Amino acid sequence: MNDPLHTPLCEILGIRHPIIQTAMGWIATPEMVAACCNAGAIGFLATATVRAEEVDALISRVEELTDRPFGVNFLMEAPGADLIVDTIVRHRVKAASYARSPNPEFIKRFKDAGILCIPTCGAVRHAQKAVQLGADVVIVQGGEGGGHTGSVPTSILVPQVVDAIDVPVVAAGGFHDGRGLVAALAFGAAGIAMGTRFLLSAESPMPASTAERYFAATVNDILVTTEVDGMPQRVVVNELVRRLESSNRLSLLLRALRSALQYRKLSDASLVELIRSALAMKSGEKMTRSQMLMAANAPILVRKAMIEGDPVGGVLPSGTVAGVIGDRPGCAELIERIISEAERTLATLAKRS
Repeated sequence: MNDPLHTPLCEILGIRHPIIQTAMGWIATPEMVAACCNAGAIGFLATATVRAEEVDALISRVEELTDRPFGVNFLMEAPGADLIVDTIVRHRVKAASYARSPNPEFIKRFKDAGILCIPTCGAVRHAQKAVQLGADVVIVQGGEGGGHTGSVPTSILVPQVVDAIDVPVVAAGGFHDGRGLVAALAFGAAGIAMGTRFLLSAESPMPASTAERYFAATVNDILVTTEVDGMPQRVVVNELVRRLESSNRLSLLLRALRSALQYRKLSDASLVELIRSALAMKSGEKMTRSQMLMAANAPILVRKAMIEGDPVGGVLPSGTVAGVIGDRPGCAELIERIISEAERTLATLAKRS
């Protein structure tokens, strides 16, 4: 009998379970990626918050920790993106993921090297465009997803995209357990991608003080704001978000300028590179000038919570599911738990037929 949990995603990526660990900035470290891969899923290494020169060592570290397929996520418009592409190609990483401003030249390089292209999209038209540019798999994130997100619920968006494109679709936004995996398969997806659930795992480097704020949050505490960087972003509402929501435009501009200076220091990018990157985002995302100026806020303010352990003064990106999560299992235990529950759910459904 065919195993319904062995989907086309498993075949394409060479994995046992149709689960993707998404690349969360500051969180998706080599240790987390390898733990997910060793457990039969696939993890994506986050590189958006590190210098391009550091990516080679990070990929090498993943290779030391696992012999399983893994992926790398990066921002195609970021300073040093061409160097990151060179590094991904040289290491023959299994897959590359991206979202904003897809670069046809980079995608062609991946295709020529046999590296799978797996973008994340939040709208049907974006998914269609991604396939036209060469996507092998498309992650579709509904409005329940954490961080930058859209407004269409996952349960509505995923079936629409499945019907609109001819490559495997991975559902994201609102998934954390086996029942969710079965629901995603019923929507027509070939698997699920999770960020928040892995964010709250034992391998996550998130400090305990920050984790406690997530555990204390209810579903009603996780809302979308545009005041972090001008783009809709789902977060756990905290003191910082309330302060941003009540700030005037001058205060927001000054904060954005401070963040830009901090980001320049962290990324080691020149002023010219940062301006070029900002203009690329503005063009690709159709951002306003104010959104472009605020773009550096997100990584800097997220770092404050995720690295410095300040859940009061930092941003807490979160999917709605954080409101129902209350523990930090290891990635292996978590994945086993999800697959076991999915199998039980499928067995229960079979008995009803």
